[in-house]
Order: sequence, then C-alpha cells, then structure tokens
Amino acid sequence: MRLPSLIRTTAFRLTLLFLGLFAIVAAALLFYVYFAIVGEVSWRADQEVTREMASLEAIYARGGMTALNPALIERASGDRPFLYMLSTPQGAPLTGNIAATPADPPTAAGAAATFRVTSKDPDGTVARREAWGRQVRLSGGQLLFVGVDVSAARGYVVGVVRALWSAGVMVLLLGLLGGLVVARNVSRRLTGLQTAVSAVAAGDLRARAPVRGVGDEYDELASGLNAMLDRLEGLMGRLRHAGDAIAHDLRSPLTRLHARLEAALLDVEAGAAQPAEALTQALEDTDGVLSTFNAVLAISRLEAAGQIGNPTAFDVGRLAEGVAELYQPLCEDKGLDFTAELGRDLFIKGDERFVSQALANLLDNAVKYTPEGGAVMLRARRRSSGDVEISVTDTGPGVPENDRARVVERFVRLENSRTKPGSGLGLSLVQAVAEAHAGRLYLDEGPGAMAGSGPGLRAALVFPAGG
Repeated sequence: MRLPSLIRTTAFRLTLLFLGLFAIVAAALLFYVYFAIVGEVSWRADQEVTREMASLEAIYARGGMTALNPALIERASGDRPFLYMLSTPQGAPLTGNIAATPADPPTAAGAAATFRVTSKDPDGTVARREAWGRQVRLSGGQLLFVGVDVSAARGYVVGVVRALWSAGVMVLLLGLLGGLVVARNVSRRLTGLQTAVSAVAAGDLRARAPVRGVGDEYDELASGLNAMLDRLEGLMGRLRHAGDAIAHDLRSPLTRLHARLEAALLDVEAGAAQPAEALTQALEDTDGVLSTFNAVLAISRLEAAGQIGNPTAFDVGRLAEGVAELYQPLCEDKGLDFTAELGRDLFIKGDERFVSQALANLLDNAVKYTPEGGAVMLRARRRSSGDVEISVTDTGPGVPENDRARVVERFVRLENSRTKPGSGLGLSLVQAVAEAHAGRLYLDEGPGAMAGSGPGLRAALVFPAGG
C-alpha cells in the first residue's frame, strides 16, 4: 500500500523523527520526575514518623507503659495524621487506631511497611487510603508501630504525572499537525523547483523556478538554479549560433574554391594551363579555406564558452616581448620603423595562446596595411586603474570612426583593404578573445599622417589585472 505523497516527504519524516526523539526524552523526564517526587514524599513521611516515634519513645522512657498508653489513646483520638498500634511482645494488639500492626511479620522490629487503611469521609463514603509506617521494639519488649497517611501526597504525585503525560500527548499531536503543515509548505516550495527541472529536462530551457522574495534558503536555491539555467540557455544559444555561423561563414569560401577548381579544370582541358599550376593554386585556396575555418571555429568556441576555461596567470609583457621578436624582422623587410615599449609584471588570468594569437593578429594587420616608410609601435603597460593594456599603433590608413564598430564583425573588409589578402576575421578573433577574458578592444585614431599615409590606427586590448 503506497502512502500519501505528503507523508512520504522528507520534511514529514524528519518531523516524525523529531517527535520520536522528543517522546523518548519526555518519557525519561517523566520517569525522573515521578521517582523524584515519590522519593521526596517517602522521605518526608519517614521524617514525620521518626519525629513522632522519638516523641513516644521519650514518653515511654519517662513513665513506661503507664504514661505511653494514655498518650497513645489521646493522640489516636485527636486530629493528628498519624496511625498508632501498641502490641505485646508476641504481636497482640493493645492500643491504637488501626486494627493490627501492618508489619510483616507482626513481631518484626525496625520494619517499614506500606499499607492501606479504610476510613469514612464526612459524607459517609468509604475510602481506602495509602499509608506508610515503621515499627520498633521498646525496652520492655512491647512493639510500637507509627504510620502516617500519604494518600494525599501520592494523589498529588499521580495528578502531576497524569498532567505531564496529557501535556506530552498534546505536544505530540500538535507536533504531528505541525509536521504536516511544514511538510505541506516544503512540498509546495519544492514542487516549483521540481516543475522547473522537469520542464528543462523535457527541453524547455526557458522554464524557471519561482522565487518568493523572502530571502530564505529556498529562494537562494531557486535563484541559484535560475542562474544556472540562464547560463545553460545562453550556452546552448551560443552553440546553436556557432554552428549556424560556421555553416554560413564557410559557404562563400567553399563556393569560391569550387568555382576556381572548375575554372582550373576547364583551363587544363583547353590546354591553357598546366595541371601542376592548377593543383598548386587549388592547394593554396584549400589552405585559405582551412585558415578561415580554423579562425571561425576559434571565434565560435570563444563566443560559445563566454569565458576562458581553466585560466592561468601569465605576464603579458613577457608574452608581448616574444611576439615582438617575430614581427620585428618583418617590419625591417618592409621598411617599417618598429618600436616596443614593454613593461614587466603585467599579469592577467586567461589563455596565453589566445592572447598571443590576438596580439599577432593586431601586428599582422599593422604590418599589412602600413606602407613603406611608416612606423609600428607595440606597447604593454599598466593603466592607472590597474588594468593591463596591450596596444599596437601604426601609421597606415586607419579605420574611419563610423566603421570601427562594424570592422570587428566577421568577414567585414573595408574598401581600402580589398586588394590585401585576408578573410576579414582577424579583428573578430581579437574581439572574441577580449570578451572571453572579460576585457575590451578599443580602436582609435593613430598618430596622424606620416610619409604620405595616415592617420593610422591604435588598437588596444585592455584586460583586468590578475594573478
């Protein structure tokens, strides 16, 4: 038989566990209270009997049986709460307000006994009351028993214990009711989370867990789950976009390659070209397509991830120094003045290979578009804000201010670069690297006209300091 869902919840089970522990502790406490009160009642009864016994023994010591017997008759007929029995050495009753000694055996000396006495209330009701007493043997051999009525005290103890048990039962019932209420509320809160998780598992990435705004742990869990779902939805969207972008961006290069191969085949068949030359051109075109594919794939991966996985700290100044050593000979071959101002201890966290590729793309563009006699400057420094900046400044034609936001898009090439080789992906990769490192790419005007060219371009990568 399957239990109702509310009873099967963890909150309700924890409530039952708490109630069980409470019941055990309460029972132990009640037993302790009971025995403590009973012990206190017995001790007080013993003290009262001891004092009364000492008083009667003192009377016997002064006047013997002649004095003790009248004293017992007087006290037994008075309003004292004690019960008396004076017996012969053989246990036969002599004087008292009870029929016989409760001691067992009747001739036992020093024995204590719990017994019941029958009496009538003022209204005529017969009542059996609980009593406790002690018997001693006098110096003349007679037996003296003194007891006291403890029914009122014992009744008080029983009443207290019953009240405590009733209170315990009420607490358990209220606790059970409270557990049902808590389990119901918890189940409601968790139902919203479970609904969101089930919807996401079914493919609805827009589902979100409800947040009540009270700031409790369930709101924190829902907020964390929603943040994770936002991240997941963004990643899935970027992955879909990356696949679409790769398919779209490679269509044109592959179409051009196909057209060139057809044209080369026709030329070879017509005898207007050599097969070796056609194959060489086809390989060069294939290399261009592969380079385009690798660039598009790198950009798409960066955009899909949104950030660098497993970033490490590295010195940008040292990285820039290594890249500068590669491009300085190229500048000299083209007749360009190359300078580098590189600081040290410029640590950032990220992927050193991507940053190196981005810097190489900036230098490659600077060398490609700066005419002979121009200048290229590489600079790595720390800004006053603490950020790390790598900049490449050239004296080439630059980028008009209206085109600077567009030139970082994929496959965008300005009019002054149509005659240069390239695919229009260099700055797109630089922009993706900057965003993946939580940085920024700035394109500004260069130093101005120089050797008949200008105004130049200053491209700066700014990264937050780290490491």
